[in-house]
Amino acid sequence: MSTPSTVGPLHTRSMGTAGPRVAFLHGLFGQGRNWNQIAKSVSGPEQADARCLLVDLPDHGRSPRSEQFSYQGYAAAVAATLADAAPGEQWTVVGHSLGGKVAMLVALLHPELVERLVVVDIAPKDYGTLARFEGYINEMLRLPLDEIESRGDAEERFQESDPGVKAFLLQNLRREGEGWRWQANLDLIAADAAQGSSSRIAGWPTMADEVAPFDGPVLWIAGGESRYVKDEDSDVMRSLFPRVRQLTVKGASHWVHTDAPDVVVAALRRFIGAD
Repeated sequence: MSTPSTVGPLHTRSMGTAGPRVAFLHGLFGQGRNWNQIAKSVSGPEQADARCLLVDLPDHGRSPRSEQFSYQGYAAAVAATLADAAPGEQWTVVGHSLGGKVAMLVALLHPELVERLVVVDIAPKDYGTLARFEGYINEMLRLPLDEIESRGDAEERFQESDPGVKAFLLQNLRREGEGWRWQANLDLIAADAAQGSSSRIAGWPTMADEVAPFDGPVLWIAGGESRYVKDEDSDVMRSLFPRVRQLTVKGASHWVHTDAPDVVVAALRRFIGAD
C-alpha cells in the first residue's frame, strides 16, 4: 500500500447559492476550472439549484504539490477539503479520469462525506502504463521555459497537432516574475510515467478492494468512442458500487463533458434532483 502524501488545503472555486453540494474533480494535467461551464449549468440560471465546488487536485493548478503520488493521499486531501467547506454535510462527488479514480476512493474511504457519486469515463482498474500521455509529457519537458517570451511564443514552439489538446496542456503554463513555470507537478508525473507498468497514476490501489462497498447511488458516464471503459469493467465496478447505473454517451470521446456538455449537464441535474 502506498503511503498517502501530505499536502495542505486544496485550491477551490465555488459557485451557486443553494441546493445540494456538488464537488468536481478534474483529470491528469487538468484544473478545477475545466468543469466551470458544466458546474455553472448544473447550478442553474439563478445559481440556486446546486452549490458547486471546483477542486484543483494535489500537484495540479493552484493546489500544493506532493512528494510522491498516492491515490489515498489525493482522496484524503479531497475529503479534508470537502469536510472543511461544509462541516457535517454530504456531497455529490463528480470525477473525470484521474479525478474519477480519486472520487471513487473518496466514496469508499470517506463514505460519510458522499451522498452520491458520478464517475466519468474511467474504471476502478490498473491501466498498465501512462504510455498514452508520454508524448504530451515529453513535449512539455522539451519546451525551453527560460527562452519563452510570451504565451504566443509558447504556443508556436509547442508541437501538438490537436488544438484542443494543446490549449488544455498549455493552461498549465504560468508566468512567474520574468519567467515561466508549469503549474502541474510535471517532474512528479514524468517520474511516474517512467515507471512503466509500475505507474501509480495508471494503477488502482489494491486496498480499495478490501473496504466495504459504497452503498449510495452512482452514475457511471462513459464515452461511446472511448476505450477507457469496457464491458468487462462492469463486474468490478458493481462489486464496489452495487447501486451503479451506466450511461454511455454516443459519439463522445474520453472527454465526455467537453464533447457532449448538454447531455452531461442534463444527466447530472437529474441525478442530484435539480430537475
